Amino acid sequence: MRSTRIVLCALLVTCAVGLSPVAASASSAPASPADRNAFTLSSAAFADGGLIPKVHECTSGGGHDPGKKNESPPLAWSGAPAAAKSYAIVMRDLDNANLIHWVAYDIPVGATSLPQNVDHAYRPSVPAGTRQVYYRGSASLYGYQGPCSPSTVNTYEFVVHALNRTSLTELNSGSSTQTAARTIAAASIGSARISGES
Repeated sequence: MRSTRIVLCALLVTCAVGLSPVAASASSAPASPADRNAFTLSSAAFADGGLIPKVHECTSGGGHDPGKKNESPPLAWSGAPAAAKSYAIVMRDLDNANLIHWVAYDIPVGATSLPQNVDHAYRPSVPAGTRQVYYRGSASLYGYQGPCSPSTVNTYEFVVHALNRTSLTELNSGSSTQTAARTIAAASIGSARISGES
């Protein structure tokens, strides 16, 4: 009889724990502040996974379409890590061996966006202090080189990195896109991305 009571007590305790309000509330707890403030990147020019407008395509693909102006798309980010000291942008063609099309770095920590058509210059006028890497390929210029895949539809990925340094002083006007991307990755403390098709 005593052993039967012990078994019944054990069963009651197990059931009570299983139906505990604390356990139930834990499983339906609201998202933490970190989840609500996730690092995100967006563009007013296209939705994530959407079509990149022609104005952002390259002008060196052999055609003379006046709609292709090689203008960088507007980008905006939010929810970056609090420890960020600057930002960097890296754009790649995911369907062409991850070819790097654009690197911008030393973007001031106070910036939360890049305007459309950032100057094709090592030191663009906006945002002040930003530097860009020289693109060597179908074009030779500083900064953004738009999608150049006239016979295929490729996926282009834009990534904003929050960096643990104010300035990447080891990079200069002669640094390659690959060197810059490695340096940025080493200093990154968080990233957000958006992709588009072209």
